[in-house]
Amino acid sequence: MSETPGDLAAWLDFISLQHSKEIELGLERLSLVAEQLKLRPFKCPLITVAGTNGKGSSVTALERIYTAAGYRTGCYTSPHLTTYNERIRLQRDFVTDEMLCEAFHRINTARDDIPLTYFEFSTLAAFIIFQKFEPDLVLLEVGLGGRLDATNLYPADIALITSIGIDHADWLGNDRETIAIEKAGIIHPGKTVVIADPEPPQSLLKIAHDRAGAVFQLNRDFHYDLMESAWNWHCNQKDLIAMPLPGLHGHAQLNNIAGVIMSVMALQRDLPTDDEILRETLPELTLAGRFQVIDGTPLLVLDVAHNPDSTALLAENLRGQNCAGETFAVVAMLKDKDIEMSLSNLRSNIDRWYVAGLTVARGESENNIRNIIQKIDPGKSVHVFATVEEAWQQAVKQSSSIDRVVGFGSFHTVGAIICDLARTR
Repeated sequence: MSETPGDLAAWLDFISLQHSKEIELGLERLSLVAEQLKLRPFKCPLITVAGTNGKGSSVTALERIYTAAGYRTGCYTSPHLTTYNERIRLQRDFVTDEMLCEAFHRINTARDDIPLTYFEFSTLAAFIIFQKFEPDLVLLEVGLGGRLDATNLYPADIALITSIGIDHADWLGNDRETIAIEKAGIIHPGKTVVIADPEPPQSLLKIAHDRAGAVFQLNRDFHYDLMESAWNWHCNQKDLIAMPLPGLHGHAQLNNIAGVIMSVMALQRDLPTDDEILRETLPELTLAGRFQVIDGTPLLVLDVAHNPDSTALLAENLRGQNCAGETFAVVAMLKDKDIEMSLSNLRSNIDRWYVAGLTVARGESENNIRNIIQKIDPGKSVHVFATVEEAWQQAVKQSSSIDRVVGFGSFHTVGAIICDLARTR
């Protein structure tokens, strides 16, 4: 693509074909192209967030807090639910097609014959857009791992590490200690690290204390007390008493938000933020696809839970939600996930299963998911469909006004449901 077409869909098709592999970890190729683009480390503070679960929630919470405080924010997250533009935001607003097309054109010209993955194109586009926008704060969500992820091109002033579980084992390892080494790669010498995992692996702690200039660890350097309708947050220098509960549900989300607040406190010298901003922002904090509740009859719930830790949180939230009838589950997942363990966490919460396949490259077939459900949850009804949309429509149609329909398993799953709801409501 030698010219600068304004067709974002065409560019996305193009960049998806510029590397033989969907995932290729490493920073050497990215660094060469960034140098050709004359990109440099950000002039403002940078917070990079790594972890197995909770990255998106943490980045979004930081974005909401700092924009509410009047700061200019540049935010990069992945994957997206319904539109690619979600990935790059300025002041919480999605970037335009034109901005993305211009950035992709610059990258494609600069890279010459250097192959870049879809994610690397995306990350460089975010960096180009942020450089032009000149924000007060840049927020990056790690795509995969941390040490060799494209978002780790520039050292973060604050590395926020959320919960660490087993996911992406083919790339990161099969145990938490090994995976934690990859996540800890975003910790740079002399910088600050905030650890929001309540039981961090020893490998993470060792790297943090050997490398970082300051380490703040949940339940050691900061902690919180949960009350019936509020919570208290504490660190050595600060106490926030009777804080409103965050809009995101579940104990795991409280761990995430506790880490977010610690990050805000660690950045007070550079970006002062009033406590009242936290009190005003946290109750309104919601995120599409994170126990997203759509009121009505039947009750609809959307959640991108796709690994054992996240489905355990989904099960906790379902148990805490009032439902007089049955729960219908609409599920589609990627084949490289621990599908059996992920679904096992939910079997006591689900009355009927509606299973679909995903047509993306790593999508698992509906028949394989059905076989797993029949193994772990024998006796329950399992309905099989070719697409997520069909499964969702039938689950809603066959449910009653007192029932609940839950769509989960992947960003692809929830994204398809959101698009279907937009068409039919």
